[in-house]
Amino acid sequence: MARRVSNQRKFVVTLIAWAIGLTIFFPILWTILTSFKTEAEAIASPPSFLLFDWTLENYSEVNERSDYFLHFMNSVIISLGSTLLGLAIAIPAAWSMAFVPGKRTKDVLMWMLSTKMLPPVGVLIPIYLLFRDFGLLDTRQGLVIVLTLINLPIIVWMLFTYFKEIPGEILEAARMDGATLWNEVVHILTPMAVPGIASTLLLNVILAWNEAFWTLNLTAAKAAPLTAFIASYSSPEGLFYAKLSAASTLAIAPILILGWFSQKQLVRGLTFGAVK
Repeated sequence: MARRVSNQRKFVVTLIAWAIGLTIFFPILWTILTSFKTEAEAIASPPSFLLFDWTLENYSEVNERSDYFLHFMNSVIISLGSTLLGLAIAIPAAWSMAFVPGKRTKDVLMWMLSTKMLPPVGVLIPIYLLFRDFGLLDTRQGLVIVLTLINLPIIVWMLFTYFKEIPGEILEAARMDGATLWNEVVHILTPMAVPGIASTLLLNVILAWNEAFWTLNLTAAKAAPLTAFIASYSSPEGLFYAKLSAASTLAIAPILILGWFSQKQLVRGLTFGAVK
């Protein structure tokens, strides 16, 4: 029998949840507000929250100085491309580890996870030299490859977790009905794991969209995504906080909108199999 929760307890828990949510969201809100201030108001002390002269000057200067649409398209292509390529590799890999495990399956999974503990700067020089020799510097293809490799362990681990929740008897029944390996993976396993695959896709699009280290070191102008677009507003003359905030707002707006509209799907996928 479920334990009854008092109204007072509900109120306290709701209040705490709102406080935590607002605390997490406040830096984003402050960035958005700062983007509508002048440079003088952006560094004023004490700062003003809402009572200031709102202006769109920073956005117009940002658009005049930089090609926002080019950086935006680079981010879309790089994040979606790396995620889709990662899924194409990870779905068969996770299937084999979940339903045809070997003696070293757990060791391989732990090794893949351990690669995420390696500082990126530790492999920057060899990757940079490989990209230089193969002509991949400042190209979308190069960033798609490197971001796929970076996020592949996370994709495999997430899909492996979702696939383990699917009863193996269903796949055995499909084999008895004459299903081939291709039909088993594409027509039976993948549709059943759609919530998990969707949440994996969304999470890795966000990770690829926010990746800054590799995009700043492997691009210059042609393939530079929005992370490089933001970094371009940090100059030796100093930080122009209002313009930097406007550039940051333009960069995070698409991913915030995506996260807002896909939050139910993301939560559903992340909790897939948690309740039996």
